[in-house]
Amino acid sequence: MMKPLKKIGICLDHATAHLLEFTAEPSASDVITSAFTHEAKEDSLRRSENVMHNKEQHQQAEYYKKLGEVILGYDEVLLFGPTEAKAELVNILRDDHRFAAIKIDVEQTDKLTENQQQAFVRAFFSK
Repeated sequence: MMKPLKKIGICLDHATAHLLEFTAEPSASDVITSAFTHEAKEDSLRRSENVMHNKEQHQQAEYYKKLGEVILGYDEVLLFGPTEAKAELVNILRDDHRFAAIKIDVEQTDKLTENQQQAFVRAFFSK
């Protein structure tokens, strides 16, 4: 017998990702946040535009790496949200052969409440 596919929806922007595992029972979402906070941005802005950009890129890369590690545990992944972050993440994942066997879909959405996010993930994977 085949084991059921593990599916997850991830609603993300550049600062936060809500992980919504698709299960029979609705489950609370986990959250991963980028280390690049508003305070860090203000702080590095004062120092130099260039330093800020490098720090931001580094922290963004760490954030995407953390998300990638989560995604490796799933068979099907839905990335959605209002910003370009999901496209940036997909481009990084597509360059990494470890993600080749994972089905990754990307959907543009408006900013959604947590209930709307859960409904969106349920509707998507129930198709």
